[in-house]
Amino acid sequence: MSKDFFAKLLELSSKDEPFAVATVIQIEGSASAKPGSKTIIDASGKTVFGWVGGGCAESAVRQEAVESLKDGQTRIITLDLTDEVLGVGMPCGGVMKIYIEPFLPKPELLIVGRGRIAETLAQLGHLMNFSVTVNDPGATKEAFPTADRVITTDLGFSEMPVGSNTYVVIATQHKGDHLSMKKAIEGQAAYIALIASQKRSQLVFDYLLAAGVPHEELARVRAPAGLDISATTPEEIALRIMSEVVAVRRGGSGRPMLEAKGMKLTESEQWSVNSGQ
Repeated sequence: MSKDFFAKLLELSSKDEPFAVATVIQIEGSASAKPGSKTIIDASGKTVFGWVGGGCAESAVRQEAVESLKDGQTRIITLDLTDEVLGVGMPCGGVMKIYIEPFLPKPELLIVGRGRIAETLAQLGHLMNFSVTVNDPGATKEAFPTADRVITTDLGFSEMPVGSNTYVVIATQHKGDHLSMKKAIEGQAAYIALIASQKRSQLVFDYLLAAGVPHEELARVRAPAGLDISATTPEEIALRIMSEVVAVRRGGSGRPMLEAKGMKLTESEQWSVNSGQ
């Protein structure tokens, strides 16, 4: 494998740009590429390095690479290059199996606020392999040792970049909530949660509606935030919220696994669970 290949991987990774690597793992017949041939494809479907075959295979691989970046899943595809009708478009000869692996930037957990809930969220986000940013004038690195960034001088939230890979939790419970929420909505954050009382949440929503924020955008905000696990302590509330973040990111339903997998306990098994045996 060439040094240029690794240099390109390092370059793209350092820029936090999504890309996919396609590797030929098996061939049959007269396919032009050989096992081990690689290509790097960016999020737009453009080949930025390498080669796994000519026009017969290139467009199919690019398309599958883009799909892998959308769902974050690896895949093995089989390209039949012998059949113009059932294959990839023209009879080039041979059959290829190609492994496609997406490389995605870390999702960002942006916590606006401080306190025990925020501190626990930062720890959980770090464990879940999020890039964690905390934005609050009173936050300290000592309180958030696992955070990647702690911002304390950004009252206008200008240092708070928000995009489709950002998960925002607003935990300030003060009058600046509407500003950070507006920034999160405008940035099309993947997830927006507000930790506040029902009265406080309604005040924030009313203000943003009056400021022209569409109702359908406000409907994306999770308030109350998190999944229903009857949480009472700050740590449990943080777990409740982080569970919802993971569910949104991975496309989970938030239902019990027994229900999600269509499983059902027998009466004796249910009795054993309830009795602790």
